[in-house]
Amino acid sequence: MSRINYDSMSDVELKQYFLKHRRDQAAFQAYLDRINQRPCRIVASPDDPDFDEKVQAAIRQKLEAARSSSQQANTALEPTD
Repeated sequence: MSRINYDSMSDVELKQYFLKHRRDQAAFQAYLDRINQRPCRIVASPDDPDFDEKVQAAIRQKLEAARSSSQQANTALEPTD
């Protein structure tokens, strides 16, 4: 059995692989390691007067990025003629 190179996969590919192979603990660990390597981004401090607006804007950005990446992944997986 050949070893799968998770490092060669993009974030989207690794996530899709793990979702299709949920029992693959190495894939799950590779995905978690990759996620945990990302820097934590502080959106606003609790005493910031614009806290709610900044958090909502960050959530909107994250959702839009997820939509874009999902659409790109779906496009990449579509067969070409």
